[in-house]
Amino acid sequence: MTATDPENTGPRKAGPADGAAVSAHVSVEPADILLIEDDAQDAFLVEELLADTPLDSRITWVPTLGDARKHLTGFRGCVLLDLNLPDASGLGLLREVLTAVESAAVVVLTGLHDEHEGIAAVAAGAQDYLVKGQVDGSLLARSLRYSIERQRADENARQLREAEMYARENMRLERGLLPQVLLDSSPLSHLSFYRPGRKRAIVGGDFFDAVQKDGTTHIVIGDVSGHGPDEAALGVSLRIAWRALVMGGVAEERLLPALEEILISERAQEEMYATLCQTSLDVEREQARIRLLGHPPPLLITSGEVKEILAVPRPPLGVFPEDESDVEEVAFPRGSTLLFYTDGLVDAFDGGPPDRLEVHGLRRILIDVLDRGTSLTDLPGQVVDEAERHNGGPLQDDVAMLLMTYGEQA
Repeated sequence: MTATDPENTGPRKAGPADGAAVSAHVSVEPADILLIEDDAQDAFLVEELLADTPLDSRITWVPTLGDARKHLTGFRGCVLLDLNLPDASGLGLLREVLTAVESAAVVVLTGLHDEHEGIAAVAAGAQDYLVKGQVDGSLLARSLRYSIERQRADENARQLREAEMYARENMRLERGLLPQVLLDSSPLSHLSFYRPGRKRAIVGGDFFDAVQKDGTTHIVIGDVSGHGPDEAALGVSLRIAWRALVMGGVAEERLLPALEEILISERAQEEMYATLCQTSLDVEREQARIRLLGHPPPLLITSGEVKEILAVPRPPLGVFPEDESDVEEVAFPRGSTLLFYTDGLVDAFDGGPPDRLEVHGLRRILIDVLDRGTSLTDLPGQVVDEAERHNGGPLQDDVAMLLMTYGEQA
C-alpha cells in the first residue's frame, strides 16, 4: 500500500509493523483511496490500520476540500471523507464530493458524538459511515471494499436502466420514422424493409411514408444527414409534417418547399440537411412523377427488366432552398414495381474500397437476384444480403427500402 502526504514527500511503502510477520493473504484488486482528513494523526492511523489488512490500497491524503478538488474529477475508487474540514463541513461538503465523483464510493468519518451525521450522510448518498475511535483495520478494510463493490453494482444497474430506456426510445423513434403507410383505397400494394447498419447501435434518420389522396399516391423516402437522436427526431418531424401536408391537400409541387421550411425551423444545427425522393403515382394515367433532392433515384422493375430512372437531382433539402425541384415523368404500367431505398445501400463497397456499389451496381445486383426467381416479397432481404457480400460484411449505414407495385406483390 502506498500513501502520499500533502508535504509531497513522495510515495512510501506502508507495511506491517516492524518485527511482525507478513500474513499470507489472497491477492485482491487494488483499491484507490482518496483520504480527505485534516487531522494528520487520524490520517496516519488510517494508513496503519489498512497496512495490516489484505486490502491492497493506494492512499492519497489531502487535508482540505480545496486540496481534494483536483483529485475528484474522474476519480474511481473510494473517498474516505471527514465531515468536518477547515474549509467545508456537514452535508454540504458531502454533496459537493458526491457531485464531483459520480463513479466513486464515498465513506464518511464522524466523531463519537456526531454519529447522527453519519446516518444522515448515508441517507444523502454516502455508501457507509465510520466512527473515529471505534474502527479497527478489518472493519475499515471491509467497509471500503464493500462500498467500492456496491458502488460498482449501483453503477452497472444504472447503466443497464439507461440502456433499456435508450432501447425503448430507439423503438419509438423507429416507429415514427417507419410508419404504417396509408394506402387503404389505393390499387397499389407495398412492401417495406429496414435493416440497421453496423456503425451504430442507435437509430438513424432514414424515413419513408406513403399516402393516397384524391386518386394519387404520394411516396417519400429520405435520410437526415448524420446519426443520433437529433437526426432521428428531425426525420420523424419531417415524415409527420409531410404526411400532414399531403392529407391537408397541399399541391404536390408545393410539398417539398413547405417541408424545407419545416426542416430549417426544426433542425438542431444549421448544417443539418436531408436527402429525399418524392414520387407521385397517377395509376389512371400509369405515370410516376419523381422529384429528387440529393437522393438516389428509385429503380423501376417492369416486364422483367430493371431500369434506372435518370431523374435530375437537386441539392438536398435544407442546403439551397428553392421554390420547387425538377420533375421527371416516367411510365408506370400495371404490373410494374418501383423500388425506393436510402443511400446506405448504394454506399456499400463493391468488392472493397475505394469503389462504391452506386446505383448501377445496385441495378446489377437486383437483376441477378430476380434472375434466380426471387419473389418480390423476398427481394429486399436478398438484395441487402448480396450487397453485404459485395461489401465484405454488414453495411456501415442503415438501409430502408419501400417497394410499390401496381397490382399484387408476387
